[in-house]
Amino acid sequence: MWTKYHKKRKLGRFVLPAMTVAFLSYFGYHCIHGDYGLKATDVFERQRVERERELAVLTAKREHLERQVALMSDGSMEKDMLDERARYQLNESRADEVVIFNSYFN
Repeated sequence: MWTKYHKKRKLGRFVLPAMTVAFLSYFGYHCIHGDYGLKATDVFERQRVERERELAVLTAKREHLERQVALMSDGSMEKDMLDERARYQLNESRADEVVIFNSYFN
């Protein structure tokens, strides 16, 4: 029975600190291991660097293709460019030629 003069228990003094420790532990764990925590940030950073490298490679390839298109589309296509492209597409060569395949047109 609760009375006005009840004896305070020792357990009551530890409830608030225990809840505080549980609260801080929960959020501290998720700050490090959560979806947006420190470890996930490291993974995102590695993916960003890898994708920047891929972008640089694709940009260089695109610029190379743009230069080739500019050579072919200005109305005065160079004869050696036309010859090279036709030989590659038709898979033809002369008997006295040495053929080295590169992946220029892929």
